[in-house]
Amino acid sequence: MRSGCPIMERPGPSDVTGSDTSGPDPQLAVTMGFTGFGKKARTFDLEAMFEQTRRTAVERSRKTLAREKEEEMNREKELRRQTEDIEPTPSGSNVARDCSKPSSRGTSSSESEESSDSSDDELIGPPLPLKMVEEPVNHLEEDILGPLPAPLGEEAEDDDDDDGDSEEEENPVQKIPDSHEITLKHGTKTVSALGLDPSGARLVTGGYDYDVKFWDFAGMDASFKAFRSLQPCECHQIKSLQYSNTGDMILVVSGSSQAKVIDRDGFEVMECIKGDQYIVDMANTKGHTAMLHTGSWHPKIKGEFVTCSNDATVRTWEVENPKKQKSVFKPRTMQGKKVVPTTCTYSRDGNLIAAACQNGSIQIWDRNLTVHPKFHYKQAHDPGTDTSCVTFSYDGTVLASRGGDDTLKLWDIRQFNKPLFSASGLPTMFPMTDCCFSPDDKLIVTGTSVQRGCGSGKLVFFERRTFQRVYEIDITDASVVRCLWHPKLNQIMVGTGNGLAKVYYDPNKSQRGAKLCVVKTQRKAKQAETLTQDYIITPHALPMFREPRQRSTRKQLEKDRLDPLKSHKPEPPVAGPGRGGRVGTHGGTLSSYIVKNIALDKTDDSNPREAILRHAKAAEDNPYWVSPAYSKTQPKTMFAQVESDDEETKNEPEWKKRKI
Repeated sequence: MRSGCPIMERPGPSDVTGSDTSGPDPQLAVTMGFTGFGKKARTFDLEAMFEQTRRTAVERSRKTLAREKEEEMNREKELRRQTEDIEPTPSGSNVARDCSKPSSRGTSSSESEESSDSSDDELIGPPLPLKMVEEPVNHLEEDILGPLPAPLGEEAEDDDDDDGDSEEEENPVQKIPDSHEITLKHGTKTVSALGLDPSGARLVTGGYDYDVKFWDFAGMDASFKAFRSLQPCECHQIKSLQYSNTGDMILVVSGSSQAKVIDRDGFEVMECIKGDQYIVDMANTKGHTAMLHTGSWHPKIKGEFVTCSNDATVRTWEVENPKKQKSVFKPRTMQGKKVVPTTCTYSRDGNLIAAACQNGSIQIWDRNLTVHPKFHYKQAHDPGTDTSCVTFSYDGTVLASRGGDDTLKLWDIRQFNKPLFSASGLPTMFPMTDCCFSPDDKLIVTGTSVQRGCGSGKLVFFERRTFQRVYEIDITDASVVRCLWHPKLNQIMVGTGNGLAKVYYDPNKSQRGAKLCVVKTQRKAKQAETLTQDYIITPHALPMFREPRQRSTRKQLEKDRLDPLKSHKPEPPVAGPGRGGRVGTHGGTLSSYIVKNIALDKTDDSNPREAILRHAKAAEDNPYWVSPAYSKTQPKTMFAQVESDDEETKNEPEWKKRKI
């Protein structure tokens, strides 16, 4: 530091936390306007808190265990006294002491007690026969120390419960919540995306009409109206919507090459960058260069998601870094050529990434190894068809794939050489027809597509163990595109091809969700709310053109109620002769009758020009209205009198006559 140049040094962390002990300046706090200025923020060490909690739990466990041991010792001593009172002979006392010896040694809490017990348990003389020792021991253990048997009635109830559980396990169809349904009107075009947050409070729907609508079950009434509608991707169809594992963000995948993340209220959080389409190696670009197909959040890591695109890549992203992807997976055929992935997803533990490709293959990578796939089955579905969905079971060992060849197949990850089961005859006409597992992993659900006017779309249920078609639900006269079975709510959401989103639930088996809004009656809209006009804010307009600021409808109504003119009730028509200074329209007098029926006809059918000219001579003789107004200002006439044509020609000069 130079001498003579005072320099203000910025305080470091140590200066702020350790050396500053004077506290906040009260004058500075008054100047800033709030009392908490200058105070240090409290910091919390989570690891230390967890360690302290663990130590407290261990200490409590030790105390509880010591207390239980002490109670058991007291109980055993009481038993010894009772045995000695019953059998006063030395042999009986020795037997009782011998039978209580193992338990007293095993449950001793201090060395002094062990030494006292061992001294009491020592026997003098030859050992007793086995029968004399074993029989009292068994008798005491069975009568006193052993657990009490359950009553016969409880055993019967337990057996009945076990039978009921076994019946439910044998018939998982009874757990399907389809007794009631509600219909949410999204629009007129296909509902191609559904998303439900982990708590089950909000539902988002997206469709071919570019709209994303938000539905709140707790705030919605029986009218079933969305509380917000927006177009996050402008003129691109919505292909996938999914809430994050924390429920605070929504992944929006559309027909563009850039995925978006929005928050719960629809405001944009991040947008993935677009890659350079002129670079040959797609691993060297920072983002996708072609249309997206689908996307999925990581089930464990917050802020990480995966997308797949027509540029033949599967990319993982982080919300904090939208300018470049985290890793790139490039699906390849067995010959090493590019192949386009049509769908992708994470495994339940987040360690695997599965993708289905247009050549019919299913490829699964380790999340940390992007070079070669860990599993590769090249003929999972027919080549040239778009596999629309792959999803993992909740136990993470089984993979279900919904193919564009009208099939649904089940795969075992541990033996990925052939499908476990396959079901055909499930027509699909949409590239996002999906499938899902039931919350108990015993059923698999998918939808079917139909031509317009050729039947109804169905929701088909397959049993996972046998893969038999055990149940069907007729949804509507359109295709079933999306299906979602929420594990907490136990409700099934379905998106259809005619713009509807249906929610199936059971009042006894389901929780919250649609049950919250069904019981609310539809609120009537006030007239003042419907007639409210839009207010245009023009802050830089001139005062004479600036519109008055609109107030709330309720305050305006209260103000109008106090105004005697606006709140005046119109007078009803007067019946009879009239009262209060008002003449009745149907009076009882002769004059009122004449005025009503023989009213004077004051219409003038004459020509208006003739009516004016009728007074022309009188106005000329006695100018009263117009002429006196110009009498003082009227100039004198300077024009010559008009002569006849002959006189004009006579007076003309000679040159003019010659010319004529």
